[in-house]
Amino acid sequence: MNQQEMHDKILGMVKEYCDTYHKQDQSYHEGDHIPYASRVYDYKEMCALVDSALEFWLTSGRYVDQFEKGLKDYLGVRYASVVNSGSSANLLAFMTLTSPLLGTRRICRGDEVITVAAGFPTTVSPIINYGAVPVFVDVTIPQYNIDVTKLEEALSPRTRAVMIAHTLGNPFDLKVVKEFCDKHHLWLVEDNCDALGSLYTIDGGKKFTGSIGDMGTSSFYPPHHMTMGQGGAVYTNNSLLNKIMRSMRDWGRDCVCPSGHDNFCGHRFDGQYGELPRGYDHKYVYSHFGLNLNITDMQAAVGCAQLEKFPSFVKRRRYNFNRLLNGLQDVQDELILPEPCEKSKPSWFGFLMTCKNGVDRKKVISYIEQHGVQTRMLFAGNLIKHPCFDTIRANGEKYRIIGSLENTDRIMNDTFWVGVYPGMTDEKLDYMIRIIKEAVIQ
Repeated sequence: MNQQEMHDKILGMVKEYCDTYHKQDQSYHEGDHIPYASRVYDYKEMCALVDSALEFWLTSGRYVDQFEKGLKDYLGVRYASVVNSGSSANLLAFMTLTSPLLGTRRICRGDEVITVAAGFPTTVSPIINYGAVPVFVDVTIPQYNIDVTKLEEALSPRTRAVMIAHTLGNPFDLKVVKEFCDKHHLWLVEDNCDALGSLYTIDGGKKFTGSIGDMGTSSFYPPHHMTMGQGGAVYTNNSLLNKIMRSMRDWGRDCVCPSGHDNFCGHRFDGQYGELPRGYDHKYVYSHFGLNLNITDMQAAVGCAQLEKFPSFVKRRRYNFNRLLNGLQDVQDELILPEPCEKSKPSWFGFLMTCKNGVDRKKVISYIEQHGVQTRMLFAGNLIKHPCFDTIRANGEKYRIIGSLENTDRIMNDTFWVGVYPGMTDEKLDYMIRIIKEAVIQ
């Protein structure tokens, strides 16, 4: 048996193993645990993972190249860079905007970035960790996205960017936010980690969220729209931003030669950089204070198989969301149901609900959880209330708040969500509808 024959035999056995022991059971019995999210996969992901392992390249390689190409082709963008998590994607996107190569548009310490407190902390943490100043704006209910009427009030001479997420797949008002950023020459970073596959109509056509601002970010953590275990990506149409983010992702190096290639550009030993001696090896010239945020080829192999299935994932998420929405119409006196942003077609990550008319969220989610349906908060609720702000809360120079964040606090106290991941069946969804109804009228 030669190498190829043995390789094919191994993958054949992996397929058989996956089909036998990893077959995802679609049957449902009342009371079974229904998670808010779960991996959806088959033998293709497992075979791709083992195929990569047999090559034993381990670090970024051909599967990373394939995934980056597939992702940018899907989104319709020029550049995509994979990283080791969605949090790293947000970090990389923000740090890209601090590069000296951006000249007067560079974000410096003390500059301001408009964002929201009702979301996941890693949209905000790169801003604070760098020493810039987040400016928190309230959100609307039931869209759960930035209140665009507050943007002008949030603006100051030090504002340099807007960095906000599309909440649980529901796009924020990209038309207004983009016009605001263009008017004031601000960068726009779309945290697209919970919205991959969402569409928004702008400039006469439908575009994917994440492709409309200057940069978009994604997460491929298991609960997200698709997974490679750990992983994320940053994407852009701007060649300079792409150059900077690739440098910062890859240790801060100035060299752009692909991994495993020496002197790809033909100028490895003839340049002058900084105060280094002329001809210093360009592979070890650093133009930024960067990090190693790369993933393994094994992760990317799983991602490639997931990306092939991705359109079907989005379709099923929309179906699941609409089934829940239709099934819960008669409890609108007790719950505010979610609404999509105008001009959008969301790729829903979850189904958000806000208790009203005296309905107690704690009792509601306790009942739902006791009956096997997993719930989640809208992440931080109000990030400013968390212990991570204890040391800076009294320091007005570390962040600014526009208004009272009334809806943000309402979300912190009254909002929860359940999942719509593509592995859910009609039986599970109908059971969830019944249990939610029982919870709010008990």
